[in-house]
Amino acid sequence: QVQLVESGGGLVQAGGSLRLSCAASGRSFSRDRMAWSRQAPGKEREFVAAITGSGDTRYTDSVKGRFTISRDIPKNTMYLQMNNLRPEDTAVYYCAAVPLTSSWMSDYRYWGQGTQVTVSS
Repeated sequence: QVQLVESGGGLVQAGGSLRLSCAASGRSFSRDRMAWSRQAPGKEREFVAAITGSGDTRYTDSVKGRFTISRDIPKNTMYLQMNNLRPEDTAVYYCAAVPLTSSWMSDYRYWGQGTQVTVSS
C-alpha cells in the first residue's frame, strides 16, 4: 500500500522557518516527480513546488527565494525548507507523487494527509 506521510508543520512567527518532510512507503518514487501543494482556509489548493527524479525544480512565484524543495532518494523522502515565512503562507501543506500529466501544474496520483502550517504576524 502506497503512503505519503507529511510531518514538520506547526506554529511559527513571521520571519521564522520550518522544514516539512514527506516520507513515502509502499513503492519507490525515485524516478517520479513529487510536489508540495497547499490549501488555505476558504481557498482552492495551490501548487507550491515540485521536483523531478533528476532534481529539476519548479516553484510558484510567491515562494521563490524563500522555499527550497529537495529529496533524499535512498530514504524515499521529500522535503520543503521554508524560510522567511509570512502569514499568507498559512495553510495545510500536502505532498504528492506521480503526476497525471506532464504539466508542472498537474494533479497527482498519490497524496498525503497534510500538515498544518500556521504563521503568526
